[in-house]
Amino acid sequence: MKIITVESLQGVNYETLGIVSGSTIQSKNMFSDFGQALKNIVGGELKAYTQMMEKAREQATSRMIAQAEAMGAEAIIGVRYATSAIMAQAAEVLVYGTAIRFV
Repeated sequence: MKIITVESLQGVNYETLGIVSGSTIQSKNMFSDFGQALKNIVGGELKAYTQMMEKAREQATSRMIAQAEAMGAEAIIGVRYATSAIMAQAAEVLVYGTAIRFV
């Protein structure tokens, strides 16, 4: 599956199948949160949260791809990611785009 961030493909014939998306909500456990809070005091990268968000992006992307494949898509264009805080220690990652099939 090709994942493309541009809004349209010039010089390529394709049909639009529709919008596809994937999302997940992730949180860290209490012990990781405590450790990250201490790290926040001294500064630096919060590696546990970085890993959490990487996992969330991968999971959301996999769900979007599965939705596109079920529609018979060969690519997804106009792909965008969005994040939001759901509660104090939880974040949602949403990815969306337009499923297409080459003709």
